[in-house]
Amino acid sequence: MEAGERAVDLMRKHVDSTRRPESVGGLGGFGGAFSIPAGYREPLMIASTDGVGTKTVIAAAVRRFDTVGIDLVAMCADDVVCTGAEPLAFLDYLAVGLLDPVDVAELVGGVAAGCREAGAALVGGETAEHPGVLEANEFDLAGCCIGVVERSRVIDGSAVVAGDVVLGLASSGLHANGFSLVRGLVAQWDLDFAEPYQVRLRRTLGDVATDEAIAAAPHETLATLGEVLLTPTRIYARAVLAARAALVDAGHDLHGLAHITGGGLPGNVPRAFPDGLGARLDPARWRPPSVMRLIGALGGLEDDELRATFNGGLGMIAVLPREAAGTAQAAFAEHGIESAIVGEVLPAHSLGGARYVEGALESIA
Repeated sequence: MEAGERAVDLMRKHVDSTRRPESVGGLGGFGGAFSIPAGYREPLMIASTDGVGTKTVIAAAVRRFDTVGIDLVAMCADDVVCTGAEPLAFLDYLAVGLLDPVDVAELVGGVAAGCREAGAALVGGETAEHPGVLEANEFDLAGCCIGVVERSRVIDGSAVVAGDVVLGLASSGLHANGFSLVRGLVAQWDLDFAEPYQVRLRRTLGDVATDEAIAAAPHETLATLGEVLLTPTRIYARAVLAARAALVDAGHDLHGLAHITGGGLPGNVPRAFPDGLGARLDPARWRPPSVMRLIGALGGLEDDELRATFNGGLGMIAVLPREAAGTAQAAFAEHGIESAIVGEVLPAHSLGGARYVEGALESIA
């Protein structure tokens, strides 16, 4: 009881930092309340729920709890924005083996950081202690994001046509998928989370490949392996909404969006467009993060297997008219997100009935 009250006191400032004008009330009620922003004529509420998965095991092992909350928000908010909805509110659920107020506050602080990045208010949540079910150092984290979009502005892929291009948005790393495989490789190779990441890269990939990887991601040079594995999932929501606004101002629009999570690129890209259409992506048009090359080398995985297990280096894809790509790329760049034309939409029958294939994009310079 005392630990729970202490945890609430510590997390209160985090929750308050996410307030939006539509927030009603504060922390401590039986439900979180918020109003729909003004200006909507026929608003649709969009909700998505997800968790962080077994990435929590690595966070517990490293004793670092400030990043997985960002992962949680990203998993939900970036699903919501794929419909064109603006994230409004977020609720989290945290189950722990032993309630440590400081650790819980750090976890919720990460959720709040993610909410601020996504533009959503953290309107409520629940922390549950499960002794005898979870070990003292174990926890699980789940959440729900609620957004709103004008019915006439919903993005559902129906506007996608053959000839549209696929714009790939760079990921920040592994995000929060495929960690059962990661944990298996950690155990198999007896990896040390405290080992300098650059040292591990050189031991696994060799000097030449490591130098290339460091040149592509110099921020990872001084990190440990554990820190790189815990790099939080990139949150695209604000950037996507800004890019759409820029496109509309230029007389265009986003036709489809897909958040690349479980199932990787083959499992998620086709969700951005309707039956009868497929996409050809050219992996030569983007560079995967070094951590995926590391995991591939440790697991003996081919590149196509990595793209089907992880995000392959693209955390989200946008489908839009070819002539609109430059406008979208400029808007994403303003939000610090690298993007590139990585694919094209074609009739599925021209791809042998497939919804996703890989190959060179001969028709796109």
